[in-house]
Order: sequence, then structure tokens, then C-alpha cells
Amino acid sequence: MKCLKCGSTAYESRNSEAIELENGCLLVIRNIPCYKCTQCDEILYTGDVVEQLEQIIASAKKLAQQLMVVDYTSAA
Repeated sequence: MKCLKCGSTAYESRNSEAIELENGCLLVIRNIPCYKCTQCDEILYTGDVVEQLEQIIASAKKLAQQLMVVDYTSAA
């Protein structure tokens, strides 16, 4: 895969993201499959991963109180 930012090669990797939800909760999602650029370290997600992340975030909004850590592989 090519990086959308700089055009260099991107390799398969895993990433973690911290997302602050509207209710003040901090959601951490670990082990997200991604592509990482070899030059600029840009993180790229496929459409399927983005769709799954949106579902995980929507579920977390209903359950979370202050801090929630989710492993992508077990939640997807």
C-alpha cells in the first residue's frame, strides 16, 4: 500500500488510539490493524477497519463512564 500523505510504501502494523468521547470518557482501542508509512509514519486504516472502529466507539458511548480500554481483536 502507498501512503496517501507522501507516497512512500506503507507496511502492515498494529496501532493504538485514544479517543475522548462526548461524555468525558477516554476510550483506548489497542491492536488496531493498520498500515504505517516507512517514511512519514502516517497511519492508514482500511474502510473495513474504520467501519468496525465506528461500531466499537458507538458501543463504548453506551457503556463507558470515565476510562475504557478495548482490544480491537476481541471487540471486532
